[in-house]
Amino acid sequence: MDTDTIFDNLGMDMMKAVDHVLHEFNGLHTGKASPAMVEGITVTVESYGSSMPLRDIAAITAPDPRTIVVQPWDKGVVQDVERALQGANLGINPISEGTVIRLPMPELSGDRRKELAKVAQQMAEEGRVRVRGVRRDAMDELKALQKDGTLSEDDAKRHEKTVQKETDDHIGQINSSLATKEKELTTV
Repeated sequence: MDTDTIFDNLGMDMMKAVDHVLHEFNGLHTGKASPAMVEGITVTVESYGSSMPLRDIAAITAPDPRTIVVQPWDKGVVQDVERALQGANLGINPISEGTVIRLPMPELSGDRRKELAKVAQQMAEEGRVRVRGVRRDAMDELKALQKDGTLSEDDAKRHEKTVQKETDDHIGQINSSLATKEKELTTV
């Protein structure tokens, strides 16, 4: 492996960790309706004999800030979708209206907001741990190149600084996103 490959993998893997955290943040609801809150819920469709994400079997919209509307394309799976939404423990009670399911967003209490902020901090920490793991792997690969004589000591030190800068940049992105999400969660 050469240094170009190491840095390509480093950038890609760190970006994946950041993107994962951002995607996780989208799942935290702030009292505002967002289709992202429910689109990943797995629905077991008995008539199909399989499980699939809600986004694959229904149109999901947020017509107003307090409501999510789920409209399955196949009218026969409405009950399966409703059952999956109830079992997802979102704190939202689905209301079935024939072919459409409405999810009215409850107002968040102060305690629930604090709880969600802690969950966001946990998600961010997991992302930072992933980024640090990628850094550790890159450093190990650089040390291996230095050990087998492919990389000089000066080049190794220079590359280690670059790896650390990438790490700091990606952790900074996570921290910035966390601050934004916490503000969003704690603002009434």
